[in-house]
Amino acid sequence: MSESKTLNNLMEAFAGESEANRKYTAYAKKAEADGKMNAAKLFKAASDAETLHALKHFEVAGKIHSTVENLKDAVAGETHEYSEMYPDFLKEAEAEGNKEAVRTFTFAMKAEEVHARLYQEALENLDQTEEVFYYLCPLCGNIEKVVPDRCPICGVMGTSFIKY
Repeated sequence: MSESKTLNNLMEAFAGESEANRKYTAYAKKAEADGKMNAAKLFKAASDAETLHALKHFEVAGKIHSTVENLKDAVAGETHEYSEMYPDFLKEAEAEGNKEAVRTFTFAMKAEEVHARLYQEALENLDQTEEVFYYLCPLCGNIEKVVPDRCPICGVMGTSFIKY
């Protein structure tokens, strides 16, 4: 699909719907914590609706390719985040003395480097038939192939990792 106003609109809609999904997911967690279960359910339903919209916009924009190309794109995206984006964000947060931002940017930067490596590994082993499991740290977003005793990035106990 050539660059057009419609393609730009599809990608802007994808970004907006994706952001709404994450925002409503956060709102649902807060509503649950506040004991407001009806609001939590509504936020969850709306979050899922926004995901449906985002995925369709992305598909219609022609952005889903072969698994090989998608893995290469993922490697490039994660590499950009850990090597360029987060280091700059980290410097600015440090200069402003925002300790929580420093912490979240550091965790994300280190996890994105792991993600890039895992995507590259998946690309190199795409025809492997042996099932692989991944384990997600619920605090920093690190992904491991074997559950560690503690997350090497944030120190969370391995028993809290989520299996995929």
